[in-house]
Amino acid sequence: MKISGAQGIIDCLLEQGVDTVFGYPGGRILPLYDAIYEGKIRHILTVHEQGAIHAADGYARASGKVGVCIATSGPGATNLVTGLANAYLDSVPLVVITGQVSTDLIGADAFQEVDITGITMPITKHNFLVKDAATLPEIMRFAFRIASSGRPGPVLIDIPSDIQTNLFTFNKEEDQEKNKPKFQWELSELGSSLIDKAVAVLESAKQPVMIVGGGVVSSGAYEQVVALAEKMNAPVVSTLMGLGSFSSEHPLFLGLTGMHGHKRANLAVHGADVVIAIGSRFNDRVTGNKFKYAEGKTLIHIDVDPAELDKNVSTHIPLAGDVKQLVTTLHERMKPLNPCLWWNVIQEWKQEFAAKPDGNDLSATWMLKQVAERTKGKPFIFATDVGQHQMWAAQNLHIETPRSWITSGGLGTMGFGLPAAIGAQVAMPTKRVIAIVGDGGIKMTGCELFTAASQGLPLITIIVDNSSLGMVRQLQQLFYKQRYSESLLPVPMDFVCFAKAFGIEGTLTTTQEEFLAAFSAAVESNCPRVIIVKIPTEQIVTPMLKPNSPLDTFMDI
Repeated sequence: MKISGAQGIIDCLLEQGVDTVFGYPGGRILPLYDAIYEGKIRHILTVHEQGAIHAADGYARASGKVGVCIATSGPGATNLVTGLANAYLDSVPLVVITGQVSTDLIGADAFQEVDITGITMPITKHNFLVKDAATLPEIMRFAFRIASSGRPGPVLIDIPSDIQTNLFTFNKEEDQEKNKPKFQWELSELGSSLIDKAVAVLESAKQPVMIVGGGVVSSGAYEQVVALAEKMNAPVVSTLMGLGSFSSEHPLFLGLTGMHGHKRANLAVHGADVVIAIGSRFNDRVTGNKFKYAEGKTLIHIDVDPAELDKNVSTHIPLAGDVKQLVTTLHERMKPLNPCLWWNVIQEWKQEFAAKPDGNDLSATWMLKQVAERTKGKPFIFATDVGQHQMWAAQNLHIETPRSWITSGGLGTMGFGLPAAIGAQVAMPTKRVIAIVGDGGIKMTGCELFTAASQGLPLITIIVDNSSLGMVRQLQQLFYKQRYSESLLPVPMDFVCFAKAFGIEGTLTTTQEEFLAAFSAAVESNCPRVIIVKIPTEQIVTPMLKPNSPLDTFMDI
């Protein structure tokens, strides 16, 4: 039986277990949207293509599945570029389908034609331009394999409009095992000897520390990592992307490491004699001065991507491969450790740098501590935008489970938070998603509240309003002699009315009591809600490392 290319796309998506896609229609993708009309796949219409890809990103992070989004050619496709880069840097599995002008018009500067495969080559794991409808099934299946195997990432498929309408004979994949990667990772003789070397180093360590990164989340190695940490009895710190892969409530957990990390966590990494980093790429926000990061310590680095080993920091024992299997093997070969003297030092740091009372005024840190306390042990997912509120959230929320923390790490994309939260809420309807955004970022993609309203999603959006581009302003305060060039937002925006325009109830809070009442009402409601938290412009994120300095060198602010 012959079917159209568009119907073949739908059948392939169903074959891959896809039940939800995010997108925005346009002329060159209309054949596919006509096939979507049959209703076999749920389509979430966003307000903007950037919202669609960030929503697919949030869907993938929350569910562990491949996120799918669709856009038309030209501006529809180029509006996806930021989202592709965001997913690429954070290793998020996406399959992105774009329409393209018909094959006879390619290269003729036709209406809404751009070379999207050329544009996105550096920010996709792979991309395809389909030239024959008969190859669509093979390409679709391959795209999902690429996106989800090894180090995950986004794959783009550009499909000309005539390919979507052309008929071809579709052969359904009968054996689903054929779609799975043929390669099964096995520990090599060299890898085995390196693990033995790592075991010897860890067993001789007096001050070990474990770093968990985003690779622990994507590999699903949560239980194995916890078991290894407990056998080592080592303190555990997390990168921004790794939050949730190791419960914040676990007694071994010290918190966030890096530029705005907890002092106890940074001091532990700095003072360690052995650091085992799992699924972290040692980016500059984590290491501070990367040339001094490894001084006086032995680094063991585990990652699925060999390109990450020795890329940013020289590693003494590099272990590339399946993270879950490597950690399991390491755990099996180790004997239990008990670095008790090291823990005495850490307990002193915990006491010295314990959080101080926030006072009676409404602040971001106080607000987030209240959110953390009231959601503790409950099925909540947190998504953030980028800026000061992101760091405050990372420092103060209790991220207890994997895939319950969704944020833009590598690219630092303002506008990511709200649409990503929408995608997460669609993916996990039995959980409640809380989006924490700033008054700058919400202006970029805030119209996606329309999507939350139209889909009836019980999303809680907390807008931290400090009348500024907070992190930019903070950097100008500290490094540019308080010359606040284009970082202040003096014209107030009525976010309550903004939310109301989409049929969503919004509440402005200026006191602690007002916030607690608004948050309680939002949690009790099963509707989308917006809470505006008005805080002083002057509040800044602390602690903060001095630029290009070791992890024990904090700014006096």
